[in-house]
Amino acid sequence: MLAKIRAAADEDSGFTLVELLIVIAILGILAGVVVFSVAGIQDNSQAAACKTEATTVKAAEEAYFVKNKTYATFAQLTTAPDKLLGSVPTMVTVAVVASPASYTLTFVAPCTGTP
Repeated sequence: MLAKIRAAADEDSGFTLVELLIVIAILGILAGVVVFSVAGIQDNSQAAACKTEATTVKAAEEAYFVKNKTYATFAQLTTAPDKLLGSVPTMVTVAVVASPASYTLTFVAPCTGTP
């Protein structure tokens, strides 16, 4: 029995230094790929959030116009009795023109492009 234990101890079978370095290098490459992929996903999500908020504000403006025959400021859209928006948007601004009745949406940084 003791001979078998000594024989097993003499057959040290582990990883060599080269094998460990190769595994570490592969893990480093995979980590680098993941970091750059996640950064791209975050940029896409920011653009989607900007477009969604602009669409929501447009829908609220049109709903307010149907009821009141004029376009509204954010203060009017977020207060009772209509309260078409739950909170003041942070990614777009609105400029209301009285005559002729119209409005212009503009993105606020970090959003880019046209709403």
